[in-house]
Amino acid sequence: MLKRFEADTVFPLLDTAMQPQARRNPFAETLRQIPRARLFGLDLVVSTRAHVADELVAMARSSECVTVQFVNAHCVNIAQTNPAYRDALARADFLLPDGSGMAIAASLAGAQLGENLNGTDLFPELCRRAAERGQSIYLLGGKPGIATAAAQAMVDRYPALRIAGTRDGFWNTGDDDRVVAEINASGAAIVLVGLGVPRQEIWIDQFRDRLMAHVVMGVGGLFDYYSGAIPRAPAAIRRVGCEWMWRLAQEPRRLFARYVLGNPRFLASALVHAWQARDLSARVSLTMKHGADRIAAGIALLLLSPLFLLVGAAIRLEDGGPVFFRQTRIGANGRPFRMWKFRSMVIDAEARLAAIRAMSERDGTCFKMKRDPRVTRIGAVLRRLSLDELPQLINIFAGDMSVVGPRPALPREVVGYHDDARERLTGKPGLTCIWQVSGRADIPFERQVELDVMYLRTRSLLTDLVLILRTVPAIITARGAY
Repeated sequence: MLKRFEADTVFPLLDTAMQPQARRNPFAETLRQIPRARLFGLDLVVSTRAHVADELVAMARSSECVTVQFVNAHCVNIAQTNPAYRDALARADFLLPDGSGMAIAASLAGAQLGENLNGTDLFPELCRRAAERGQSIYLLGGKPGIATAAAQAMVDRYPALRIAGTRDGFWNTGDDDRVVAEINASGAAIVLVGLGVPRQEIWIDQFRDRLMAHVVMGVGGLFDYYSGAIPRAPAAIRRVGCEWMWRLAQEPRRLFARYVLGNPRFLASALVHAWQARDLSARVSLTMKHGADRIAAGIALLLLSPLFLLVGAAIRLEDGGPVFFRQTRIGANGRPFRMWKFRSMVIDAEARLAAIRAMSERDGTCFKMKRDPRVTRIGAVLRRLSLDELPQLINIFAGDMSVVGPRPALPREVVGYHDDARERLTGKPGLTCIWQVSGRADIPFERQVELDVMYLRTRSLLTDLVLILRTVPAIITARGAY
């Protein structure tokens, strides 16, 4: 015999429905701690059916209405064109991933989901735990008699289960208040709403603050399966994620658009989402940037080889020392590399640094001095024209540097970096950068950091092209070059 409670024996019918509920949710912290995976802009629960069923039955003892919705491929398609439905999903407390489509989307996007938390499999788990803990359930939705038959099936399976009431899903909009009142009068702790997507989610969102039940869940058409109205796919078909094919075979006319047209649309959305989630556009742009860097550096080295010979001869003739200066710098992600430059200082410049460090004309990390006594006569000319930097084309061709990027820092400078400055190391260092074309050494170090970080967060091929073009007049004017 189906167990239920008569509505008029619990609460006055309309009064309770019309009273706004000002309740505090003691499970708010629990809700925040449950692992989530973000897909399609929605935070989906990552868990097992058993754990979710336990949590929901536990929350049925709270003093707040917790709402639960399922998200499958069909839901994602509808959310793209239905703002009210999308908002209802965003306001739900729990979003449970439902179906193989969501698993495919998660895999494409690099997200990790737990078990398939579809409502059809979760329903008996929930009923079993509700029976064990004395929580009553109300079934709302389906054709006349379907919810009652589904409830009876669960009572047959779990005799201790308390069914607070059932109602079909056919009523006029003007009867919403009466339906809410009936649910409240039943004293149900858990309400399962099977009105179909998106009606059930929007209805729950609209009336959640007036429902006295503590867990309200949109369950789609699962009452049809447990009532026996529609046979469910065999377990073997469900295990391989093809239950949708079985459902399509059962109701081809009703479900043709949902599956035959909807599934390709969902897969297209999943691919777009994966592209965005994995930031593939930035990766492709970065790959193109690095490829263009190497090609440009290779061509430049060939075209500028006569200039290299001329500059090398001038350096050699001045003091007989080496033409090139190699120094360890810090590259992308903190990886050290050896950077090439034309030597512009005396041979023992590093040994002389300690004696003049206190004369630095820049506050903070970097040493800079307009009239550095260590700079040679040829070196001063090279620095003014930025020719001393040209050998870094070798570093660009080798993949250690880029044409555009934050200037490579010395290890001793990086040691003194604060947390914000360390973001400069998230990209390859460059031959030119924003502050190089905006005043170079005249710009304070802290401002250099800000400009470098801004570049790394917004970089694009167009930005690089603009900075390269701006580098030419910056070299000609020689502002801040010393």
